Amino acid sequence: MQWQTNLPLIAILRGITPDEAIAHVGAVLDAGFDAVEIPLNSPEWEKSIPAVVQVYGDRALIGAGTVLKPEQVDQLAQMGCKLIVTPNIQPEVIRRAVSYGMTVCPGCATASEAFNALEAGAQALKIFPSSAFGPAYIKALKAVLPPEIPVFAVGGVTPENLGQWLDAGCVGAGLGSDLYRAGQTVERTAQQATAFVKAYQEAAK
Repeated sequence: MQWQTNLPLIAILRGITPDEAIAHVGAVLDAGFDAVEIPLNSPEWEKSIPAVVQVYGDRALIGAGTVLKPEQVDQLAQMGCKLIVTPNIQPEVIRRAVSYGMTVCPGCATASEAFNALEAGAQALKIFPSSAFGPAYIKALKAVLPPEIPVFAVGGVTPENLGQWLDAGCVGAGLGSDLYRAGQTVERTAQQATAFVKAYQEAAK
């Protein structure tokens, strides 16, 4: 299964506010990203997500992170979300999102969790927190997973170490605090997004 965006990097804009969302999402898309998640523990995500979908929904895979409950999936579907990212394996959340035709990338750490997610219909997996496990762990886990399933490293990924995760078998990564920290300038977001795109292009050669 191919990851459905051109660049397999997911921008995680945790803590973004509705006033900032359009400008920062625009900055990461201009840098080359085409997948963005706004976690549901961000302020007033109910305003930010539909606003971003309206402006950029035809340009990128826009969605939500830290999705924990099936009813949140219902709400997000009504907003036009196309991507659901979770920190854990909750089969009903995965099944509900798949029923709406969304792309689901749930967070897992073990082979049991990974296979439970795939059984529920997940089209991709994120290994979280990646930095706690390391590339060698992911490489070992990849050996038992279906080779066509895209695996993302999330947690502790930087432009400097992105190549390690790709070498371990990850198709790409979800990028949080090294890309965006709440309150930073749009210029900083653009700078970090450009650094990640460059790092990916160099590592993927």
